[in-house]
Amino acid sequence: MKYVVVTGASSGIGRGSVKVLIQKGFHVFGSVRKQADADSLIEEFADKVTPLIFDATDVTAVKEAVVKVKSIVGDTTLSGLVNNAGVAVTGPLMHIPINEFRYQLEINTIGPMIAIQAFLPLLGAVNPPVENPGRIINITSMAGVRAAPFFGPYSASKHALEAISGSLRQELLLYGVDVIIIGPGAVATPIWNKAKLVDNSQYDNTDYKQSYKKMNDFMSAMGPKGVSVDKVGELVHHTITTAKPKVRYAIAPNMLTDWHIPQNLPKRILDNIIANKIGLKKIEK
Repeated sequence: MKYVVVTGASSGIGRGSVKVLIQKGFHVFGSVRKQADADSLIEEFADKVTPLIFDATDVTAVKEAVVKVKSIVGDTTLSGLVNNAGVAVTGPLMHIPINEFRYQLEINTIGPMIAIQAFLPLLGAVNPPVENPGRIINITSMAGVRAAPFFGPYSASKHALEAISGSLRQELLLYGVDVIIIGPGAVATPIWNKAKLVDNSQYDNTDYKQSYKKMNDFMSAMGPKGVSVDKVGELVHHTITTAKPKVRYAIAPNMLTDWHIPQNLPKRILDNIIANKIGLKKIEK
């Protein structure tokens, strides 16, 4: 039996990855925060999934989950750890409360580090070395390589995870544990419905009120048109099983307009395109 751990498995990319990996013959350990989500996983996937209930930032709970996984896999090395759990905090950096910024980093950056350190021995980071070490798949974002207005906290957390991935990939050459990044663009997940329910009125008395609303409206409209979670799950499976994976994979609804063009445009031009779209113009005297 082959085993994979997927964090943030209650919905979205995590749930899609669980589904695809199980279809491909893996037993999946899926982390969730609520018992109801654990029950939902079991209801859909029966004994092919083992829920792990923990908050991504709770070191003790994650270590307890490792003990549970070890009791099931025995001496078998995990094939992969998929770090997917995350949230998106938005707001103008000039005004965003520091506690919200810190929360973003705790979930999206510190959380994966906790999981990585805890599960690395089961992935084969041990001496003497194992024959077939597992892989770490870090789900970042297109925001992990470029930034957008009002998505500074989210971009910061994903940029950091990209940097961690690069350093870790080199460090783990010692054990043969590979680290691969998947950086999706828009993915059709429930997060877009949740975004509509967030109260952003704290910025209504700032100069960013209108442009922030336009940016949120634009992102909310784009999200449901994103790639399916199953398609991302297929890519997760590929990164775990292919003989020679790339260091980083991008995936988006339209790779030309969503990825290649923005990546190659001069930054000042891209700045102006975005500014004109959402009304970020210099205040007139």
